[in-house]
Amino acid sequence: MNESWRTAFTATRHCLTGCAIGEVLGMALATWWGWGNLASIALAIPLAFFFGYLLTFLGVRRAGLDLRDAVRVALAADTVSILVMEIADNGFLLAWPNAMDAGLGDVLFWTSLAVSLAVAFVLTVPVNHWMIGRGRGHAVVHQMHEGHAAH
Repeated sequence: MNESWRTAFTATRHCLTGCAIGEVLGMALATWWGWGNLASIALAIPLAFFFGYLLTFLGVRRAGLDLRDAVRVALAADTVSILVMEIADNGFLLAWPNAMDAGLGDVLFWTSLAVSLAVAFVLTVPVNHWMIGRGRGHAVVHQMHEGHAAH
């Protein structure tokens, strides 16, 4: 695997972590509260974006960026990646029969959520590779971490 694909894989894994935290939290809360499918998705997506951005934001703050620049970098680095991941993830869940109706205690709930996130990961890696190849997205974050590691 060449370096640009390795970086795309790492960036997508990072994005998946934030998305998964938000998705699992949103879907679990909405299911627990007895919300319908639309409300469940309406909660899970903003939480996925929030946690995805938060992980990048915290990383670049540790690398020395001020608050304003850290917010800009997080938004620029993660928006497309999270968007693709959320479309794939939620689209897959909606297409899987009965997945959105499964309860927290159902194997189907956890299985469909895990598989949907895996599918979203596979579909998002090439997007991140394309963006990194053009110096966008996580390419900026990756350069910052390399620069920080050199200090």
